[in-house]
Amino acid sequence: MPRQFFYGQCDGVRYAATRFESTPGATHDQLVAMQDEGSVTKYFRTTSGGNWTYIASDAFPRGPLGCGHVRQIPEALVAAWGNCSAG
Repeated sequence: MPRQFFYGQCDGVRYAATRFESTPGATHDQLVAMQDEGSVTKYFRTTSGGNWTYIASDAFPRGPLGCGHVRQIPEALVAAWGNCSAG
């Protein structure tokens, strides 16, 4: 699911989810670091005026419910995001 990004807000808190990809010219060490845990979807949150904070990652391998397994993401966003599926 490359180039996938989810964004939403619940109760004044903004949430985002994305998968990171290596860039052209990445070093061997950077490519190795992107394997396994580095390739899963990462979840972040922020409140107004705040910095984005990492809150969780998908399991590896990813569970069948996608972001539905990430308890830090409100159920309303999980539903709106379609469990973070590519469909």
